[in-house]
Amino acid sequence: MASIHREVTIRVDPGAAWSALRDVGALHTRLAVGFVTDVRMEPGARVVTFANGAVARELIVAVDDATRRVAWAAVGGPMTHHNASAQIFADNAGGTRFVWIADLLPDEMAPHVAAMMDQGLAAIRRALESGQS
Repeated sequence: MASIHREVTIRVDPGAAWSALRDVGALHTRLAVGFVTDVRMEPGARVVTFANGAVARELIVAVDDATRRVAWAAVGGPMTHHNASAQIFADNAGGTRFVWIADLLPDEMAPHVAAMMDQGLAAIRRALESGQS
C-alpha cells in the first residue's frame, strides 16, 4: 500500500487554519481555493470536484477538535482503497504546520495522488496566508 506524507508550514494562526480545515463543506471556498472548485454535501460525505475535472466522493470519518484532525475515505473511482487525514499543528514561530497523509491502493496511483496533494497544499497555503479563509 502506498503511503504519501506531505507537510507545509503556513504563516497563519493555527486556530484560523483549523477553522478552515474543519469546515468540510467549504473546502472550495475556505481551504483549497482554486484546487477544489465545488463541494456538494451528502449525509456523512462530501462530493468534491477538483480543478482538473476529477470528482471524488469522500466519506467524512472524523472531525476531531481536540487533535485538529479531519479524516476521510474516498469511495468509488479508480482506487481500491483510499484513506487520508489532514492535521493542524502549531509551529514554534506562531504559524501552522499542515500535515496531510494518504494511504492508497493500487500503488501505481501514488504519483498521481502525490502530485494532486502537492497542488492542493500550494492552494491551501495561498488561501490561508492571503486571508481568503
